[in-house]
Amino acid sequence: MAGKLTLAIDVGTGSVRSALVDSKGKILVIAAQEHEQIVPQFGWSEQRPGDWWQGVVATIREVLDKVPHARSNIDAIAACGQMHGTVLVDDAGKLVRDTAPLWNDKRTVGYVAAFEKLHRPESYLADSANPATPAWPGFKLQWLRDNDPDAYRRTAAVLMPKDYINLRLTGEIAMDRTDGGASFLMDPMTGEWSEKMIALLGLDRAKLAPLRNPLEILGHVTGNAAIEIGLREGTPVLVGAGDYPAALLGSGVCRPGVGSEVMGTSAIITAVADQPLLDAAVCNVGTVEGNWGAFMLLESGGDAVRWARRAFHEKQLSYSDIVGRAEEAPPGSERLFFMPYLAGERLGEHRNARAQYFGIGASHGLAHMHRAILEGVAFAVKRHINVLDAISGVPLERIIASGGGAKTKLWMRIKASVYNIPILVPVEAECGIVGCAIMAATATGRFANLVAAVDDHVSYVDEIMPDARWSDIYAPMQVFFEKLYKHSQALYDDLDRLPQ
Repeated sequence: MAGKLTLAIDVGTGSVRSALVDSKGKILVIAAQEHEQIVPQFGWSEQRPGDWWQGVVATIREVLDKVPHARSNIDAIAACGQMHGTVLVDDAGKLVRDTAPLWNDKRTVGYVAAFEKLHRPESYLADSANPATPAWPGFKLQWLRDNDPDAYRRTAAVLMPKDYINLRLTGEIAMDRTDGGASFLMDPMTGEWSEKMIALLGLDRAKLAPLRNPLEILGHVTGNAAIEIGLREGTPVLVGAGDYPAALLGSGVCRPGVGSEVMGTSAIITAVADQPLLDAAVCNVGTVEGNWGAFMLLESGGDAVRWARRAFHEKQLSYSDIVGRAEEAPPGSERLFFMPYLAGERLGEHRNARAQYFGIGASHGLAHMHRAILEGVAFAVKRHINVLDAISGVPLERIIASGGGAKTKLWMRIKASVYNIPILVPVEAECGIVGCAIMAATATGRFANLVAAVDDHVSYVDEIMPDARWSDIYAPMQVFFEKLYKHSQALYDDLDRLPQ
């Protein structure tokens, strides 16, 4: 072991992961336990917080067993977790509902529509930092108030997933400002709960957990938790952060002018700034170091390739085979365009957007169609980059890529050339775990500030530069993509009105 250890916990949508990280940010051992996502009806998505806790117990015991003397060498525990999952507990810290609606739960669509009908974005953006969307816990609380009034009445505190784990570890209740800022209920200027937003949604201020900074020591492992998990009683536990802000930190995205792209099922592009960007097209999340990450999300990022594998090949080809076919086509796919809106859009007036190919000719084949998907996702993300650059006035100088899509060399080369800026790929793909280690290293005084800890813990395995020849092809195609995007919007409502 290199010095003291951090125990990092990541409560994800698919699994809980726990890891021991050394003083240089190296992950010594990591363990994961999957948990179920419950879908009671179409559009709903929830999980049992009790399952998260069981995953924490199992994975921590597993990593402690694999590293000698780990229990006595843990300096601090830092957790991050999936955002927006709305957990209700009573005044004894016990769950009042066995399940919590998750970030991807859409049961609040009607509440969002009702809110948007009454309130224009410019009337509330400065108080919430975000436009309305079903993801936000503020709308989830409205639904719970109206549809599970007994649970809402008995609720003493509303928590996010990592906060519930911290409660089980320490007996203390708090929410950090990265999760709070993505609730639709926190004033971005003060970092405190917004009385205006709480009143607009008709919620109870007394039920909202105290807001604290991620690096503060929340409390210490209780005797009961120590026995159940195998930890040392009294081990410090940080307030922690949402998983996305933790991953931004763990990938080195902590300065204005630096962007992040996370390519998983979706594609999230984030630009760090010292203030939130108040625009109806943009969402904002507080960052661990105290900045803001303005972000835009493309619902179908890696999912577009998953769709191609199913639709064109009935899942008989591997993803690498599809990328290999795409590599056979020339840059620009001979003017074939793919609009990657397979699952619509998260924000805006046309959330009912659809995907399409445009420009198909007799000379096009599967190779062109596959490459057009990779390029179409890149054009769609570049459209988001252009929006962020225009609003902020500070163009992105480089992007740090993470997620499964960052492992695809051709896609990274296409993106660097479409964006016309360098893309870096971190050595350690577990950016959330590294982010937790950076928080703990700073909180325990090993570094003077978070940026110094990031510089020590984060390095990069690759830097992909734009290909000048490809960029010359893609630049005019981007202009055409923007036109196609705009003109297609006029047709989506008409398409929805057609009989099925």
